[in-house]
Amino acid sequence: MMNRWLRESKVAMWLLTIIRVYIGFQWIEGGWGKLTGGFDATGFLTGAIANTGGEHPSVQAGWGAFLQNFALPNVELFNILVPIGEFLVGLGLILGTFTTVAALMGMVMNFAFLFSGTVSTNPYLLLAEIFIVVAGANAGKVGLDRWVLPYLKATLFKRNNHQRGGSPTAPTHKAA
Repeated sequence: MMNRWLRESKVAMWLLTIIRVYIGFQWIEGGWGKLTGGFDATGFLTGAIANTGGEHPSVQAGWGAFLQNFALPNVELFNILVPIGEFLVGLGLILGTFTTVAALMGMVMNFAFLFSGTVSTNPYLLLAEIFIVVAGANAGKVGLDRWVLPYLKATLFKRNNHQRGGSPTAPTHKAA
């Protein structure tokens, strides 16, 4: 029942638009600050790794091993991916373009920050992003997805049908 309401209701569409734009501004602001402020994830990563020890670690050992053995040695890559990712998630949510993908990528980053021991606003953003993802296309109807998604569906369907030897208007079965 809730699923259907999120996916089909005009009230949900407008509420999700407000939520989506708000979350988008949170992401774009964070990303822009990192893009223009000389962001370096080294301190964040070493702090998270340090929190894997002790009596009550806030970072689980498996995640800490990932940070220690992959993220930290590749910190230059993360110094690029994190700010650009945050900015693009924000832009996608604000404009309502590839809304579901933007919300999913936001969720991935929120989980990574939570796994790294940073609570902050991550649970709230994550919860709101879940509603956006569940709503699917309805969350981006007041946005560019209103035109982008139908165009892509028509273009991809047309292309896939031609590859199979048919056309979008011709029947795919042979008459007897």
